[in-house]
Amino acid sequence: MTPFPLPLGELLGHWPSYIVYLVIGFAFGYVLEISGFGKSTKLAAQFYFKELTVLKVMFTAIVVGMLGVFLSTALGVLDYNLVWVNPTYLWPGIVGGLIMGVGFIVGGFCPGTSLVSAATGKLDGIFFVLGVFFGIFLFGETVGLFEDFWNSSFMGRFTLMELFNTSTGVIVIGVTIMALAAFFFAEQAEKFIGGMNLAQFGRWRYGAAVALVLVAAVVLTIGQPTNADKWEAIAATQQPRIDTRAIYASPGEILDLMEDPRLIVELIDVRSETDFNLFHIQDATHLPLADVLDYASELQARPANMLIVVLSNDEAAATEAWRILVAESVPNVYVLEGGVNQWLDTFSDETFRTAHKLAAREPDQLGYRFEAALGARYPAADPNPDVFELEYTSVVELQIKRGPSSGGCG
Repeated sequence: MTPFPLPLGELLGHWPSYIVYLVIGFAFGYVLEISGFGKSTKLAAQFYFKELTVLKVMFTAIVVGMLGVFLSTALGVLDYNLVWVNPTYLWPGIVGGLIMGVGFIVGGFCPGTSLVSAATGKLDGIFFVLGVFFGIFLFGETVGLFEDFWNSSFMGRFTLMELFNTSTGVIVIGVTIMALAAFFFAEQAEKFIGGMNLAQFGRWRYGAAVALVLVAAVVLTIGQPTNADKWEAIAATQQPRIDTRAIYASPGEILDLMEDPRLIVELIDVRSETDFNLFHIQDATHLPLADVLDYASELQARPANMLIVVLSNDEAAATEAWRILVAESVPNVYVLEGGVNQWLDTFSDETFRTAHKLAAREPDQLGYRFEAALGARYPAADPNPDVFELEYTSVVELQIKRGPSSGGCG
């Protein structure tokens, strides 16, 4: 089964896909309105523990969305690496959350619900939206004064799994139980502080709670696909690229691309530290093969014009690194054809090759002898492209990455 998100733009075309977005947006706003989320008094009541509908709705959305995503990934239907997760900026996020929370209490709306209220002609919603626009304008005019703080404490795609260093299934179970506990205490607050009759909610909610726990247990039991599982799912389409050598870019092509101002080329050197210290290409990043999988999440966040080239002494270790990264949905990954040895064959002078090239070597062994660990302080590490006129067949084709979608509260 091939994982997806669904490419509506490719299936329906650019403008027809907007019809789908419009229907989803209208339905979302309609549900918020009929649920009473267009009324500031209903929204503000949660802060007085009289009516906690907002908390229950948001936690329900979080849990149902979480279970849907991770059950789909467990079954191989969805690729979680292609799901946009807002990057974490810890301290700016905390400060922004506090500011928004105060605004929520004072105004009775969050940005999304204020638009619903304004759309139905409520004056408080209209004034809140005007305040939002003014705040956006004010932020845009002043962000330069605190830009360093705004971009500080960047943690990338940081999830609870990384925070607690545990499996997805454990987090899914924990969040589900936490949500159900929040529902229970919310209802008790509504009963004793808000004077609500809990019988109005019906007994079906107990069955729904059990269903959530059961689905969470299924996610925990099945587990998430490993890198090997992901490769197996795409091997039918990706292995032929290896067999036809469509992933191996020649040293000449890589050198030309490194000089292209429109591209950012990141060289990932997966060799041993000893070989890397003896010789490596200028600006290459040393990343042992055992650490490639952990580094994949960082590479996923690279800009759309980033080309990633993995290299080893020959091609074996680099090809394995390529499999790992492609299985993790990292785009625009290629292997340096012939590895570092072919790079040295191509860009070192004849005197160097005669004096340092080994007559015999093991597979994926450095094919040159270096008397000192000078790293990139050899001429071949940073060759001048104007000196070499190389003919090659181009294989690099940059994929267009999907742009990040925005998020926010309902």
